[in-house]
Amino acid sequence: MPATVTFRLGTLGALVTERFTARLADLDLKPKHVGVLTALAAGPPASQQELAGLMGVAPSLLVALADHLEAIGAIARTRDAGDRRRMVLTLTARGRKLLAKCGALAQEFDAELTGSLTADQRGQLSDLLGVLAAENGLPT
Repeated sequence: MPATVTFRLGTLGALVTERFTARLADLDLKPKHVGVLTALAAGPPASQQELAGLMGVAPSLLVALADHLEAIGAIARTRDAGDRRRMVLTLTARGRKLLAKCGALAQEFDAELTGSLTADQRGQLSDLLGVLAAENGLPT
């Protein structure tokens, strides 16, 4: 079983999540917060419900994530003028700065994590993970 792709990706995923979470601690963020910021940066303002669906999380979790991001000034919430029940989230300037810092931390961690690979192997790994992500409806 340890030689299966499923086991290896699962084990590495847990390790990467734990280590990336530790790196984000100084920014008062967790990986799911970064996911919200990334989703907002990728497109137009979105409702909490839309983001929950996009991220595959419960709407109540998205509300908690948004509460934290709003409290640290990373996002703004506004009522949709066309539907007063709908809360629209937008990325603030602070949110963009935090997202840039998260990107830099991720790139540093990528370099550390793949440091024993050759440049060709890193490229192949990135390409293969992109294929698997795309086939499973995830961002590439």
